[in-house]
Amino acid sequence: MRARVSWTLVLAAFLALPPFQQERVDEMGFGQVFRIERMRVDPALTQALRSRWDTEASAFAFPWGHMIPSLEDVSRITGLRVYGRAVSGYTYPCYHDLAERLLDLPVERRSSLVPRVALQESLGLFEAGKNVGETEDEYLERLARVSRRELASEPGPQADLDLRRFLVLFLGRLLFATRGDVVHCRFLPLLADLGEVGGYAWGAAFLAHQFDGLSASERQTSTSGFYPFLQVWSYLHLPALRRGELTRPGLVPIARRWDSRRDTRHLADQLEHLQEAIDSYPYLDVVWQPYLGEGDEGQPWLVQARPYFGRSVWLHALNLVLSLNLFLTQRSLGLRQSVVEFPVRDRFRRPGRSFRGLHDTTDWRERAREQVENWEQKGKGVRSDATTNDAYLQAYALKYGGKVYKSARHQVDVTGEIASLRALLQSAVQDREAAQRQVTELRSELERVRGAGAGGASSSRSAGGSPSLMEARLAGAVLRSEEAQRHLEERERDLELTHEHVMTLQSERDQQHVRAEAAEARVAEMTQELATLRVQRPPGDQEEVTQLRAELLAQQTLARSLQQIVTDIGRSRSRSRSSVSVNRATGASVGQYLAGSSSRRRNEEEERRRQGEGSAHEGRGGEEMLPPPDRREGSGESGGGQ
Repeated sequence: MRARVSWTLVLAAFLALPPFQQERVDEMGFGQVFRIERMRVDPALTQALRSRWDTEASAFAFPWGHMIPSLEDVSRITGLRVYGRAVSGYTYPCYHDLAERLLDLPVERRSSLVPRVALQESLGLFEAGKNVGETEDEYLERLARVSRRELASEPGPQADLDLRRFLVLFLGRLLFATRGDVVHCRFLPLLADLGEVGGYAWGAAFLAHQFDGLSASERQTSTSGFYPFLQVWSYLHLPALRRGELTRPGLVPIARRWDSRRDTRHLADQLEHLQEAIDSYPYLDVVWQPYLGEGDEGQPWLVQARPYFGRSVWLHALNLVLSLNLFLTQRSLGLRQSVVEFPVRDRFRRPGRSFRGLHDTTDWRERAREQVENWEQKGKGVRSDATTNDAYLQAYALKYGGKVYKSARHQVDVTGEIASLRALLQSAVQDREAAQRQVTELRSELERVRGAGAGGASSSRSAGGSPSLMEARLAGAVLRSEEAQRHLEERERDLELTHEHVMTLQSERDQQHVRAEAAEARVAEMTQELATLRVQRPPGDQEEVTQLRAELLAQQTLARSLQQIVTDIGRSRSRSRSSVSVNRATGASVGQYLAGSSSRRRNEEEERRRQGEGSAHEGRGGEEMLPPPDRREGSGESGGGQ
């Protein structure tokens, strides 16, 4: 695929550079990328993730809540620097003169694009196509060998020119790649002084580019940017998807450890399977903090990067000025997620993504001064005083509803009831486990104090307290913790019961939906048959027409009633949760389920059917036929507003 070919070409150019040039690339903070093994592209995974990206929030909207790739993810997965000056400066409507002066390459007037072939050949990458029967390693070695002959072997102006050309190829075809066959040179002004290149936060700019690429159409299957980042991110945070293989454990950066698992199914089948897997993903298997057991050995870039971790900050990549909203993912910082204001439309407007000379000369340091200052101040720390995720999960379900689901089987959860209940259940399990750990620790401490008191060697005596007083306090704390644990266990059982009822209700809704569609199909078929008989019938077939018309009216009545059942089931749950707490709301949902059971529905349907047949046989206007009812959707989206 094109993305993998681009990686091979850039890697060959890097390997062709003489050692002193490779050291300069390493000093700029790009060296770790070239230590990552070439990885297969996983377009199905990329497309599945892109379909769940909320552009307004700059976050993934999964059934269990928001998730956002962070600066720590970039730093640990790719080794890119996420500290330093913001990647900001001037953009121009035309890079012709700048490209001639700094690259000695032609660029069309009113353009920022360098012809790819001309750029590759300036680095000695002639005949870049792969030969028949040539392995990947042989292909890479041949490209590097040919390129090495064309590059300067000693420091000097020609070596600077070679390095600048290489950086344009690296940034334009790998790190910040876009669709198409040309290479943009919008970062060229930042490459004028090669000694200053390493002072920019290229990793933060890369993350902004990733966010921008995720905002593209869901139907886009091509991958822009350095595609291993998102793939490895999903391997770490969603391991149960099983899309990656850990083949080289312990290497850094972390992307060096992984390979993409081979999947020979058709892309559409892979995507369908992935959407279903994400929709039904076990919430307790979501890894919010994949780096807890990771050390800093062999990763010197983490020392300066750490002050930027865990902070909401504006990211800069020239005209891309996007916010990293980590306050939406407090669970990734080991906190409970508090209720926050969900972002709406971009608070910072930009003229667009195009650099084809359609905008004026712009100084982004001036235009985005407030956002640049935010980066220089390292943004804002994320804090949470919440003791449970429940309030956030309710607000999340109200905002997104069933839009968190992408597979066909889960599309019927329009109000997000099942997603909300599953998330609340997961939160309750976490609360109960935390309470259980606290009870265990307090009991252990109580036993220690009792043992120390019995032996006359209480450690509390040195602090001026008596063993009996300490023991009484601990005993009281144990009782309170045990009571809290029992309460949480009851709450967990209630949520499990409610979830089971809702799933049963959902199954009934699915069955009614299928019946409604079948009834509608039957109505359409009978309407066509009746119309044919009305045109072609002989004079003695009036009785048959009347009988068919009566049956048609009965089918129409049945279809309407079934659609109303589907609508009632789909909407009743969201109304029940609008003004009461979670426990009352789930109880109301169960009550509505019991009140609207299938036996009652069947009785109503039979009554309507008898009424319809009776009215039909009364012979009202046998020459007129009611049109088939317009198909009404079984449910509507709720909570989709801001």
